[in-house]
Amino acid sequence: MSFFNNIFKRKEQSPIVSILPEEIYQAGVLELKDIIAPSALKVSPKDLNLGEKVGRTLFVISYPRFLQESWFAPIINLDKVFNISVFIHPVDTAKILRHFQKKVAEVQSQISRREERGLVRDPALDTAYQDLEALRDQLMQAQERLFDVGVYITIFADSEGELDKLESEIKSILESKLVYLKPALFQQEQGFKSVLPMGDDQLSVHSKLNSSPLSSLFPFVSFDLTSDKGILYGINRHNSSLVLFDRFSLENYNSVTFAVAGAGKSYCTKLEILRTLMFDTDVIVIDPEKEYEYMAGATGGKYFNISLNSEHHINPFDLPIPREDESASDVLRSNIINLVGLFRIMLGGLTQEEDAIIDRAITETYALKDITPDSDFRSVEPPLLSDFELVLAGMEGADSLVERLSKYTKGTWSGFINRPSNIDINKKFVVFSLRDMEDELKPVAMYLITHYIWNAIRKNLKKRLLVIDEAWWMMKSEDTASFLFGLAKRGRKYFLGLATITQDVDDFLKSPYGMPIVTNSSIQVLLKQSPAVIDYIQRTFNLTDEEKYLLLESDVGEGIFFVGLKHVAIKIVGSYTEDQIITTNPQQLMDIKEAKRQLEESGK
Repeated sequence: MSFFNNIFKRKEQSPIVSILPEEIYQAGVLELKDIIAPSALKVSPKDLNLGEKVGRTLFVISYPRFLQESWFAPIINLDKVFNISVFIHPVDTAKILRHFQKKVAEVQSQISRREERGLVRDPALDTAYQDLEALRDQLMQAQERLFDVGVYITIFADSEGELDKLESEIKSILESKLVYLKPALFQQEQGFKSVLPMGDDQLSVHSKLNSSPLSSLFPFVSFDLTSDKGILYGINRHNSSLVLFDRFSLENYNSVTFAVAGAGKSYCTKLEILRTLMFDTDVIVIDPEKEYEYMAGATGGKYFNISLNSEHHINPFDLPIPREDESASDVLRSNIINLVGLFRIMLGGLTQEEDAIIDRAITETYALKDITPDSDFRSVEPPLLSDFELVLAGMEGADSLVERLSKYTKGTWSGFINRPSNIDINKKFVVFSLRDMEDELKPVAMYLITHYIWNAIRKNLKKRLLVIDEAWWMMKSEDTASFLFGLAKRGRKYFLGLATITQDVDDFLKSPYGMPIVTNSSIQVLLKQSPAVIDYIQRTFNLTDEEKYLLLESDVGEGIFFVGLKHVAIKIVGSYTEDQIITTNPQQLMDIKEAKRQLEESGK
């Protein structure tokens, strides 16, 4: 009892230490190292346990006689979690030359002794002598320098079994190129610290390399998709290089973009349009959701709202002026064929007899306005749909066709198509909006607009980009899908790039024209995909399982960018100014409107 009493007495007699509020606050402040540090750390001879992950550091111990360019690229592009450090320590040239003299003398001495003994020449010694002599000459002429190089790789996994498997995979890749690795036994802590972004080489396992082979270790030798001209499509997620391309320098100028709703496909397209406009390229957009209206106003473009109550009209009987390499009869024949396709969509299909009647009625309707294959289309007045109905009504066996056509000439839909054209697309940026058009009429409107655009494109040869958003609408009808495929095939001749965008991948690719459009597109962009179609996408684009999961887990504006047989993981990035012009985020749009309102009120 006396022992405990003495303790309590001492505690009572000890001075009271006061703790200031600042000290209490500082004791609870989190620093960066507290946040990034693992919850636990265990160092073993071959591994390093970092909380829930296991890490292992490997180092390169041997290189072949020659190192090829990009030999390290398969490791850099490996879709695994790992860190790489490359330490390069310059070696004093004068010091190494003295060492070279001794080494050359040793090799020369060995060759001489073998010759004196009458032994067969050793190719390894001869090669070593030639290499040493060549390198010594290059060092003396300052054409090369020598370096002590350390290459360390720390790999991570969830278990030791996965770690062993990953180590075997990396070793097999490098050993096939005669580059050999070893784990840093009993030096895992030093190895881990050596690959941290602090530039501290604690492992100090070096090989001597001269400048030429050292250049092959450049860390950004990766799957690059870029050219020396064009626009910025995004950032390469593998190595942060720029994905730059000019679609008009490729074998064809077409592109396709597939993504789920909200994945950033319209944002990506608008960004391309903004940057394309800076390179003297005209852009025409078919917009089904009124997403491009603000952008058209901001860039000084034209915006046409196509609907039943719209003031903008397109007459399907308009005839383009023939080009120098075309005749009037060719243009008239082509337009008649296109009109038959339009009526097939408008009237819900045609029998063979009805098809023949329609064809003959179109020819007679043009004749009614004195338009023949010999006419000058610059001075003619094209007929209207009501003129066609009048001709059709006088033909035998056309009663059903006249009945079905009446809703476009006299009924609810008469204001849409039975008017003279009053649209001029002579602008750098033109948008046709179909949001207010009834769903039943959207395929008709798309067919009509694309034909009008095609006639304008054929008139003047100029660099143009035609963007068709939500292209699955056109794939619903065989005629519109066939025409879209025709644009993809024939556009190059008229300097036209076709960009098709869709979120309904299933409907698009199941059309008989879907896959041919994809194969006739030099650029293909896959953003985030839904689980329902990912297997179909994987088979279509020959994706690996890693690429499949990348598309499932991608964030907004992330995906895979294809050009020909090459592809990279891409992130779409826009500047602040570009973002303000093209954003479709409702909150951002509300903020922009509120800022405008406040600016107007302050101006008053």
